[in-house]
Amino acid sequence: MYPRIVISIILSLSGLWLTAQNEWPREIPYKDNGRIIIFQPQPESLVGNKLKSRAAISIREKTESEPIYGVVWTECITETNRDTRMMTLESIKVTDTRFPDSPAVKDLANFKKFIETEAPTWGLEISLDQLLTELENSTATKAENLNTAPPKIYYTEKPTTLIIIDGEPRTKYDEDMKLDRVMNSPYLILEEKDQYYLYAGGLWYTSTEVKKGWRHTDKLPKKVKKVDKKIKENEKEIDASADVKPGKPTDIIVTTEPAELLSTSGPATYANVEGTNLLFVVNSESQIFKAVESQDNFILLSGRWYKSFGLDGPWTYVSADKLPADFAKIPEGSEKDIVLASVAGTKAAEEAVRDAQLPQTAKVDRKSAKASVTYDGDPKFEPIKGTNIELAVNASTTVMRDGNQYYLVDNGVWFVSNSAKGPWQVSEDRPDQVDQIPPESSAYNTRYVYVYESTPEYVYVGYTPGYLGNYVYGPTIVYGTGYYYQPWYGAYYYPQPWSYGFGMYYNPYMGWGMSMTYAYHVGWGGYYGGYYGHYGGWYGPPMYHPPYHPHYPPGGGGGYYGPRPGGGTGVNNNPRVEHYNDGRQTNNIYNNRKDVSTRDRVPSAESGRPSTRPGSTKPNQQPSTRPSTERPSTQPSTRPSTERPSTQPATRPSTQPSTRPSTQPATRENNVMTDKSGKMYQRDKNGTWNERNNNTWQPSQNTRQMDQMQQSRDRGNYRTQQSQQRAAPTRSAAPRGGGGRRG
Repeated sequence: MYPRIVISIILSLSGLWLTAQNEWPREIPYKDNGRIIIFQPQPESLVGNKLKSRAAISIREKTESEPIYGVVWTECITETNRDTRMMTLESIKVTDTRFPDSPAVKDLANFKKFIETEAPTWGLEISLDQLLTELENSTATKAENLNTAPPKIYYTEKPTTLIIIDGEPRTKYDEDMKLDRVMNSPYLILEEKDQYYLYAGGLWYTSTEVKKGWRHTDKLPKKVKKVDKKIKENEKEIDASADVKPGKPTDIIVTTEPAELLSTSGPATYANVEGTNLLFVVNSESQIFKAVESQDNFILLSGRWYKSFGLDGPWTYVSADKLPADFAKIPEGSEKDIVLASVAGTKAAEEAVRDAQLPQTAKVDRKSAKASVTYDGDPKFEPIKGTNIELAVNASTTVMRDGNQYYLVDNGVWFVSNSAKGPWQVSEDRPDQVDQIPPESSAYNTRYVYVYESTPEYVYVGYTPGYLGNYVYGPTIVYGTGYYYQPWYGAYYYPQPWSYGFGMYYNPYMGWGMSMTYAYHVGWGGYYGGYYGHYGGWYGPPMYHPPYHPHYPPGGGGGYYGPRPGGGTGVNNNPRVEHYNDGRQTNNIYNNRKDVSTRDRVPSAESGRPSTRPGSTKPNQQPSTRPSTERPSTQPSTRPSTERPSTQPATRPSTQPSTRPSTQPATRENNVMTDKSGKMYQRDKNGTWNERNNNTWQPSQNTRQMDQMQQSRDRGNYRTQQSQQRAAPTRSAAPRGGGGRRG
């Protein structure tokens, strides 16, 4: 009865998932003075890269005709870009329709086929933030047996810098600097004539011992002066407008094990968290709270809560669902709402858990995709506990042996070979027992890199945020597994991921990023000192060196959704820190690869859309929604280019085909929604919900459910607007050198 109408409806509702509520509903002209109204789609479930949704519609054949209301359900194969926070629809399939006001739609098979052929050419996109708040069926795959023991926690009452060294200091001669340097630290530590020199926060410190005795100095030997000059030149080259003036000297604490620093400017000063019986420490950049009733202090480290009666410890772990009830009462928009994603039962925590299930997807060109690995000597494999898989411990990237096959994971792509040294080709499957790798293994993160499907030309892949260290643990998310992994020391140094030491904070729009204090001390002095490959191989891809994100939302907000408090009283509240942006503000590591596309679509010749054949028939290849974390490369020659692939390739199909119906915002309210069963509801100007029944709107009893749906939609619209506002100019990252492992 309405086959062509419904085709237009499906295409529009799937592709025009616009970001603001006032852009809905959408109107499509039909016939002579007729029209189709499409109300804002409602996402139902997302499994791997497959999205199911539904949308309410109304049809008028003529202006004077009575509207015919209905519901359309679709299933789409998607491609996600977490940087732009948009999901592109690769293909679309109509799974069901319901028109209670009219007889069944005829010729259903024809318009389904038409949609599946034409929809992939439309460049259709969905807002991830809208998806997060409205997704109805989201079953989080949770990590188990993570380590919650507290790291070593230092507390000081004056400005202090925590210097991280991965085990006992190991020095190695640096050919560029013509000096020995401590290779196993993210900080630049040089040795000249039995004297050590540390660069942190734009200042130099010196000591006769690496692990203690550091003091600020302006007197540098000739070779160190050359290094300092190159660092300053490089900072200016990266951003001539940057304020590179050093801050004030601080005390120095050196740790050779995972640790965190709590630092206050003088004795801790507390203020009330509005609407609660909680206090927070005003004169610290750390998240430190006190429960008035028990007088216990609570701190948040990498998404994990610890408590102690005194700030000097001892600290014990507290599950996010065992916190005092007042934590869940922290108002959104308040100064301390940044912690809400780590408080069980809050909307922020629920959305963070959902976000951890959203994959970053891409397609890999089989012909051009390349991978390589460097071993420090002959390949050395050790068994992974609880599996039949063996892991190469002296490799520059993650390499596993599974029977007679070798698997390599490089920047979110699985490769396979018959030899430990290659040659490597893109893999259509993963090791049989990859999902059994325990968090005690440094290869745990590979559980979160997936193969979805394939065609003769491409393999469709993806990873969820656990690949970058973001794990769902209980009712909230945490950063890192909490375990310390022994690095490889030899001719090369291959480091492993750390959970602590970087002041990691979660931002709902950007994910995890290191704190301003760490960015300040190692960011300019370390990362922008990259002329010499300052990391010494410590960190390569973002899962090893997390990008710096200010832990406040776009537009300068300091809370989860609210305005940023003025000034701040942090220990190292230096304006230049807020300016810091090293070009790595990205959650999409596929941008490091030239053989991977995250935007364009190449439909197969047979169906006009990518094949949906699974990448493997193995049971464990069903895309899990779990995350992953991997390791960086040591040789500059084998490091993938940091140049971003074009997001508008010349072969991209036109997004404005001549058959596309013109659409425009309708002149009516976006006030019609459906429940899971397909019943339709309309909200009038007074906020009252009416249900569609017998071709009329009648008062509804199902108001609570519809109010909840509307609140989720409003929240999603606001999140989307905030996410779009966060976009800021970035610059290319400084060169990196050295010998770190990648994955």
